[in-house]
Amino acid sequence: MGFRRRLASDGTPLESVDELPPWRQLIPLGLQHVLAMYAGAVAVPLVVGGALIGAGKLNPGDLGYLVTADLFVAGIATLIQSIGFKWFGVRLPLMQGCTFAAVAPMIVIGSQCGVTAIYGSVIAASVFMMLLAPLFAKLVRFFPPLVTGTVILIIGLSLMGVAANWVAGGLVTDDGAPMKNVALAAGTLLFIVLIERFGPAALARISILLGIVLGTIVAIPLGMTQWDQVGDADAVGVSTPFHFGFPTFEVSAIVSMCIVALVIMTETTGDILAIGQIIEVKIDSRRLADGLRADGLSTVLGGVFNTFPYTAFAQNVGLVSITGVRSRFVATFAGGVLILLGLTPKMGAIVESIPQPVLGGAGIALFGMVAASGVRTLSSVRFNNRNILVVAISLGIAMIPIVRDSFYNAFPDWFQTIFTSGISAGAIVAIALNLLLNSDKQRAIYEAEEVEGVSAHDAVRETPQVHQAAGDAVHDAPRIPEQQRTPEQQESTSDSRR
Repeated sequence: MGFRRRLASDGTPLESVDELPPWRQLIPLGLQHVLAMYAGAVAVPLVVGGALIGAGKLNPGDLGYLVTADLFVAGIATLIQSIGFKWFGVRLPLMQGCTFAAVAPMIVIGSQCGVTAIYGSVIAASVFMMLLAPLFAKLVRFFPPLVTGTVILIIGLSLMGVAANWVAGGLVTDDGAPMKNVALAAGTLLFIVLIERFGPAALARISILLGIVLGTIVAIPLGMTQWDQVGDADAVGVSTPFHFGFPTFEVSAIVSMCIVALVIMTETTGDILAIGQIIEVKIDSRRLADGLRADGLSTVLGGVFNTFPYTAFAQNVGLVSITGVRSRFVATFAGGVLILLGLTPKMGAIVESIPQPVLGGAGIALFGMVAASGVRTLSSVRFNNRNILVVAISLGIAMIPIVRDSFYNAFPDWFQTIFTSGISAGAIVAIALNLLLNSDKQRAIYEAEEVEGVSAHDAVRETPQVHQAAGDAVHDAPRIPEQQRTPEQQESTSDSRR
């Protein structure tokens, strides 16, 4: 399919994702996607690179190279996912970036075995992902609206911690976020709201971009912008394969990264199904497999070009929900911008100079929209006792590592890899509980109970079964408890007793 759009006989796109906006809309919408994910995209190489520099495995000058390599491959990964070709790419407006799920394992691998062992395990895990994709995609039936809505809600809530750290300027400490930062973030958020309320439709669609621009302008006289790195950055820089040496393949590192690959596939599945819900495009198992294989291919490129595993970015899902623009070509343009930033470190340094509190203010709106999209998906679910329990327990388990990040420190590394990510933990629990409580057999039993008059919304009590008395006038019908009888039935019973 690729760039070829599926058109009806009258020339209109068969799917909203194949709509091609004019350049005057495509450019600002694409830039908006880049700004929404830029801080998150460079965070992984900054964190992993900083840890490996501290461990003596990298030189300080390698950090900038990791960032530009990440942006370059993120752009290629986004093109693969949005344009697509045979067997690869979901062809939806998804942005790709390095996953946070692999940060802790990669730091451990790099510190113990060296940087080349990271890239060896990344390449091995990517092959594992591509081989597993068709089987994993057949599990799409385990993601009904109850599960997808819960996962989307968890994604939005879990990302709020990222927005809070951005507002604080990096990390919220015991002293709290600086008031100046909070004021700048609140001002950025206010700009976005005012543009949405009073701006014309054309401006409202790029409210996030305009809010970030206005917030940055306000930050300049406050001395909250840093432009020093712009002058120091090279005008052109090209990432070369195996810059740090040929990859080495350690068995323990590969096993650890394959576990991470399962987490990545779970998160990507949730993101793909979420974007499908938002833009009203049906996601079948074949399309999902193409998207998962694209993640695997992008991760191969990550290992070759000295960067890390890739997945769909949830914050851009929220941006699609806010703008209402469903075209995949917006993501395609944004992918091209990322490639350009990866080849021109100076341009990347300009974007990197945007104050984090500005991104934090915009992030509150973006991540909140992701959570709201989950609530919208759940609104189509019939909430009986079992469904309420699925959402409640999944949400609770997912929030544990978010509110207490050290909760699982005493557990094995493989367990921490899965459950310290609230998204993957919540998704696993939601799928398991839905299978346990909403199997075909359980659903049939539950529907029979409802027909017999058992309350579907009583979470703690079931109506006791009432046995027929020997002297009842009607022996063939079960006795209905008095509190469940209609007024006519109660009147009839009263008459018979008189």
